[in-house]
Amino acid sequence: MCGRFTLTRKDFRELAAQLGAEVAPGGEPRYRPRYNIAPTDEHWILRTKQERRQLLPAAWGLVNSWAADAKGAARQINARAETAMRRPAFRDAFVHRRCVVPADGFFEWLGAKAARRPLWFHHPHGDLLLFAGLYESWRDPASDAWQRTFTILTTAANEVVAPVHDRMPVILPADRADDWLFVPAADAAGHAETLGALLRPAATDALIATEVSPRVNSVANDDPACLEPAGGEPPAPPAQGALL
Repeated sequence: MCGRFTLTRKDFRELAAQLGAEVAPGGEPRYRPRYNIAPTDEHWILRTKQERRQLLPAAWGLVNSWAADAKGAARQINARAETAMRRPAFRDAFVHRRCVVPADGFFEWLGAKAARRPLWFHHPHGDLLLFAGLYESWRDPASDAWQRTFTILTTAANEVVAPVHDRMPVILPADRADDWLFVPAADAAGHAETLGALLRPAATDALIATEVSPRVNSVANDDPACLEPAGGEPPAPPAQGALL
């Protein structure tokens, strides 16, 4: 699964340029580097509209358009890639509203609950990770305001993540992101059926894991100190696919 993640890029305009995206009006002031993104937090998604990429804010935890309230958002932060297109909660979004969730790492934990040791999974060279996602728009009946929400698709863990968890977020190759985002005007469902090849574990060399500060264990902590290597010492260069 993916229960917390990071996006630590400091320059929003640079991030948007790297993603080849337009920025939603008023978006830049809402951005800040994040070191411990938790369920229901606001984050950013990449979608296409009229063949142009847009970078938009959205809340993590999909709320279906028919929902009476947002109480179920935390239960829908992830969707299993193997079943998402068949489940009523995700089927329509899988066909019509696919997105990319930019990140630069995600967390899993080792050890007993009382002494959890967080591992930060990230690219060996600090590259962006492009999670496959789905999004919805939901109208809050209390305020009559529309809110955009999203979920992250998960798949079986690769060799790096498997010692810690049996699931991981789907990480799209950068050159296949447009294939994921594209929604044809005709036979959108048929096109969606062809995307299964993208929903697989990341290559072993796409991630390494660093044991980081237990500050991450509390969602109240969201600062660079969260990613300090455990023990305070910089990690040695890892063997490919190894845990640090």
